[in-house]
Amino acid sequence: MPKLIVGLVGQAGCGKGTAADLLRDKYQADYIRFSGILGTVLDTLGIDKSRENFIKLSNGLREKYGEDALSYAVEKIALQSQKDIVVIDGIRRPEDIVALEPLPHFKLLSIDVPAELRFERMKKRGEKAGESDMTWEQFQKEDQAPTEVTIPLVMERAWKTIQNTGSREEFEQSVHQAMSELGFASAS
Repeated sequence: MPKLIVGLVGQAGCGKGTAADLLRDKYQADYIRFSGILGTVLDTLGIDKSRENFIKLSNGLREKYGEDALSYAVEKIALQSQKDIVVIDGIRRPEDIVALEPLPHFKLLSIDVPAELRFERMKKRGEKAGESDMTWEQFQKEDQAPTEVTIPLVMERAWKTIQNTGSREEFEQSVHQAMSELGFASAS
């Protein structure tokens, strides 16, 4: 069982993936992504992995099996890890942490970035279908989707918030500082 489970919460384009990569590379953390579970289902069904389809699938699963269904799936996967640290990426709703928050070794880390900077970062990365060509109006509409509007509420419950408005190096240093506060040092 892991000694630490770090949950990452923040709006799209805030740097959750960058933080997760750092934790995997420098702390040998295991990695679980809420959208990874959803992406596997979309791939299996041969459905385009667009933001819209992720939202539809997430909403459908939650409607049929309960708002906290993915929380328990992620908790089960995390607790089976053989690594000391597990990072969970993509927490969006209060129900996403229902199974995790009671765990004594769970820490929720919030990453905050202004909307304009998130929009630019998303266009550059093009991670999901259509992101590279997204307009500001589309971004604002997606920011108001049911899967997105609850993120600020979850961010308020975080153990710590990192402002990611500077360079990548500054952001990574903030993540290292948070890990140091939790008693973990970089393995490399």
